[in-house]
Amino acid sequence: MTSVPTPIPSRTQFVLEGIKHRILTGQLPPGQALVETDLAAQFGVSKTPVREALKTLAGTGLVVMNQYKCVTVRMVDADMAREVYDVRLLLEPEALRRVVRRGESLDAARDALTRADDAADTAERSLANREFHRALYAPCGNPLLGRMLDEVRDQAALVSAVAWAADPSWEREASEHREILRLALDGDAEGAAGALHAHIASFVRRAFPQGQEEDGQR
Repeated sequence: MTSVPTPIPSRTQFVLEGIKHRILTGQLPPGQALVETDLAAQFGVSKTPVREALKTLAGTGLVVMNQYKCVTVRMVDADMAREVYDVRLLLEPEALRRVVRRGESLDAARDALTRADDAADTAERSLANREFHRALYAPCGNPLLGRMLDEVRDQAALVSAVAWAADPSWEREASEHREILRLALDGDAEGAAGALHAHIASFVRRAFPQGQEEDGQR
């Protein structure tokens, strides 16, 4: 008999989404200590939902728990960024290729792109961009492939938040997003997949050029 996953209690989910939003919008920067008592007071809950939320965030790679039970927002460096984006490079273009070949609707991607263009701040733009990318791969017809990409989505957003703080490059990325969507809507599966691959690969090169220099010295 298949077991049914235990749903996350509503208070834990509330705290989880709140902390995640603060991390991905830069309100809680990498390296920031996350103290249970402080977070409980800020969210108006007991420490239990905070503790459970932090455990879940540790599982997604957004926070780090050490042996002394201290919790911090995960640091972002070139190695971490390359690891996350390498997974995306391997999986995301193939997922989009399948979406286009299947003739799936890309209305959600178009809507997300519009929201990103109309965003009033970086937080809104970041969330819309995440939805844009998910809308490109979610209808690929392989739920496991979609879940694998979902697992690295938050870490990719953390990398973007750190990179944007140093170099706000969203206008260039928005232009690349529009080209990817145009190719996909035209039914050009290979062209859309290639444009998406180039978009993902170029982001890390632009955001963490020091990592490229280190690779060249090895």
